[in-house]
Amino acid sequence: MMKTQTNRNTFDAIVVGSGISGGWAAKELTEGGLKTLVLERGADKEFKTSSNNPWDFKYRNHLTKEELKERPVQSSHCDAGNKDFYVNDKEHPYIQEKPFKWIRGYQVGGRSLTWGRLSYRLADIDFKANKIDGHGVDWPIRYADLEKWYDYVEEYVGVSGSLEGLEHVPDGVFLPPIPMNAVEKHLKESVSKKYTDRVIINGRVANLTQYKKGRGRCMYRNLCSRGCPYSGYFNSNTSTLVDANNSGKLTLRENSIVKEVLYDKDSAKAVGVTIIDTVTKKEMNYYARIIFLNASTIGTASILLNSVSETFPNGLGNSSLQIGHNLMDHIVNEGTYGTFNGLLDKYYKGRSPGTIYIPRFQNLGYDTQTNDFVRGYGIQGKGERENWQSKPTTGFGAELKTQLETPGKWKISLGGRGEVLPYYENKISLDKNNLDQWGLPLVKVHFEYGANEKAMMEHMTQASEEMLRKAGFENVGSYRTSPDPGSAVHEMGTARMGNDPKTSVLNKHNQMHDVKNVFITDGSCMTSSACQNPSLTYMALTARACSYAIEQFKSNIL
Repeated sequence: MMKTQTNRNTFDAIVVGSGISGGWAAKELTEGGLKTLVLERGADKEFKTSSNNPWDFKYRNHLTKEELKERPVQSSHCDAGNKDFYVNDKEHPYIQEKPFKWIRGYQVGGRSLTWGRLSYRLADIDFKANKIDGHGVDWPIRYADLEKWYDYVEEYVGVSGSLEGLEHVPDGVFLPPIPMNAVEKHLKESVSKKYTDRVIINGRVANLTQYKKGRGRCMYRNLCSRGCPYSGYFNSNTSTLVDANNSGKLTLRENSIVKEVLYDKDSAKAVGVTIIDTVTKKEMNYYARIIFLNASTIGTASILLNSVSETFPNGLGNSSLQIGHNLMDHIVNEGTYGTFNGLLDKYYKGRSPGTIYIPRFQNLGYDTQTNDFVRGYGIQGKGERENWQSKPTTGFGAELKTQLETPGKWKISLGGRGEVLPYYENKISLDKNNLDQWGLPLVKVHFEYGANEKAMMEHMTQASEEMLRKAGFENVGSYRTSPDPGSAVHEMGTARMGNDPKTSVLNKHNQMHDVKNVFITDGSCMTSSACQNPSLTYMALTARACSYAIEQFKSNIL
């Protein structure tokens, strides 16, 4: 196999995927001196609608009936303004054995263009959780192993936030926080007076509040998911891939679906990948000494399961039979809401991306112990004035116009995000009897919540309603139906890290136990999900793993 290599398709490193972790791998490896090929299954797309007004869209930013038919899954997360950053479900089908939303974006930058940008560190309580309560295997690292990499990533990304001194949501390297508005401050003061187990802090979000290295500060336009012309929020396209390209070591190949990773049993290493060009439909091989898989949790697992050989008949590096299993997401409740009859002389400027955050306040110690569930959840929230679209109006003519121009009451919404345990039964697999347009097996997803998650959802709803009522909010209520799993778009855990090769796929360096020159640093590496938004952790793990891989490469170990 190695004899077929040519200079043209041989690199020091290959990175599969250009999203939030793939972009970081590209940056770190190229700046480390490695000639690196990044393979992206989608194309590079312009930010065509980034400055459009609602009236610039024929149907006022709504999807058409035909577009809704083409996107039965993605349509819950996209609109006419950002639809190009979400796949067409008809063109990219998968099989839901149980309802599960697989939200995807096939383009250069992947889902880094549409992510929620909330950025919280995991804490030691999260890295120790599996060992303490016995759900899942123990993480092979602790917070101390990742702390300096969180610092490194936050400094580069630009995360706005406030220092709070909370052990279970560690502080980081922050830009000035996005200020809370009047009703958010009111709720914060109420919670601090009426509860001893919880606080409200500024949301930590990867939107710039200061100029940073060629990127402008956030303009408070609330159009992030269309791509930002000011580079006001972090994504691969305007940050990591730019620096990777500036290194002179980057080759980015678009329209390249990775079919499989090639394995050489004599060297016991992966030697490259086979791709399918989505334009020419031709297959080609590319070779490298190091391979980083960053195709997203489900994408990476499907590549591994499709990479069968005499040595690994169940998929590359799958001697543990754990690949595809332990799929996690975060549980979300639809939300709790209320209105506030006061502070009517207060308002705000712009459409701030800022939020409030109520960090986890359950099962942190004896005083916060609950028998209802293990682990915990945090609550995100946003306050604003009712506007012409959301407040009741009557009449017509000048009277109606005046009503529409006058802000209504303050309102607030809260939404919980809770940890999902790593159940072996929650998994992805490949259906080799059903193939996609590229001839690749369709992905099957089998996922459902357990009793722990259902108890947590009810708890977060009741707690949210109670906080609002105690703060004097009126018309308090909750959406009692939870969206389908996958709605948080936080898939994790199909190739988990662990100490034991018999029960895990990756070691403490995100290196496959079975194939040492393959690294995996997207969500699939996660051993548990915690309740924090996970992308910051993916980036820190990627930077750490790249540092190790570069060292191994330059020492000729890999």
